[in-house]
Amino acid sequence: MPKHRTSRPKRKTTHIFVSPRLKDQIRLGHPWVYRDAVERVPAGLPAGAWVRVQSANQQALGVWDDRGPIAVRLFSHTSVPDPAWVKVRVGEAWERRAILRDSNKTTAFRWIYGESDELPGIVVDLYGDEQSRRVWAVVKTYSASLNKIRDWVVDALTSFTRLTGIVDRSGESWSMLKGTPPSSEIIIREHGYRFAVDVLRGQKTGFFLDQRDNRATIARWSQGRRVLNLFSYTGGFSIYAAKAGAAHVTSVDTASAALATAKHNFRLNGLDPGEHAFVVADAFDLLAKYHGEGKRFDLIIVDPPSFARSKSQLAQALQAYRRLNALAMRCLQPGGILATSSCTAQVSLDAFRAVVADAAADARRRFIILHDVGQPLDHPVAAHFPEARYLKFMVGQVVERV
Repeated sequence: MPKHRTSRPKRKTTHIFVSPRLKDQIRLGHPWVYRDAVERVPAGLPAGAWVRVQSANQQALGVWDDRGPIAVRLFSHTSVPDPAWVKVRVGEAWERRAILRDSNKTTAFRWIYGESDELPGIVVDLYGDEQSRRVWAVVKTYSASLNKIRDWVVDALTSFTRLTGIVDRSGESWSMLKGTPPSSEIIIREHGYRFAVDVLRGQKTGFFLDQRDNRATIARWSQGRRVLNLFSYTGGFSIYAAKAGAAHVTSVDTASAALATAKHNFRLNGLDPGEHAFVVADAFDLLAKYHGEGKRFDLIIVDPPSFARSKSQLAQALQAYRRLNALAMRCLQPGGILATSSCTAQVSLDAFRAVVADAAADARRRFIILHDVGQPLDHPVAAHFPEARYLKFMVGQVVERV
């Protein structure tokens, strides 16, 4: 009998043409095509359609988005992705986190970091509850055009580990994609420390996983120091400082609920919150007040939320960083330590260094950088996608200007 060869069915794609200036970008594998670079596209092309992007002699396959500045997110140079293709990418991302997975001191990490893991616009964080040993995945997509691929990702996740549930945090509220939801609190472990996390309603997907290693770094400078932690949220940096022997830690946030959780986290780690301070206040206003009162600290941590969501907000973001860091430097003892951070993707590393230098000049100080890093290993940066390096974290000594 003749053998019948089965082949993978060809997926229908639509050709769109983009500016020739994107030729090298597509060749390198950059995953974004901005709308203003699109030259020709068929009318009525629906969101989520697979398209073949052509720029001079370079082609790539991606998903069309009919709204927002990013018109196409590119996935492959060779074939239209399907569930099997997505499962391979999910597995590769799983293996990249092997060091974290094998550690019994950390139970929460980012499993899929979008573009760097070749799944543009999709993020998956994993949270393991140390008490029940149950595990939840939290998924976030940055466009409704990716919903079909998100569903393939969700199906693939359970092939690599047992999950109690998969939560979607793409919109304003949460929903379940699979399994059962967690209670209002999961107790995760990070470098051996314990933190209560609300993955259903907390900021981002529940916790700021990208500052994990930077929190550990803060411990090196904390012993015996009076510490001020601004934008403290649920007390991540504060816990590390207090456990390292800080003389006193003041945690500041505008959300009283976040500070209530911070006190809970102190107790979870064997610390008495009554020995430290928790202040509900605006960081800018509080720093100005402390400066006026002559109140000084030995170590100040500045970890604000993003000040710019788009390029149009860049100027005001730089101004905010400059003012904030200048105020913080004025509230340090001579020779004190400033740990300052930016999670604003619109602000480059060089721009952030420059704005901190400007802040030091405004405060009539000098900022001597002792430590300068970005994200941990579960937030990798693909060489062809430098935009993935959004986090900047610098620790430096603030000295008097001579």
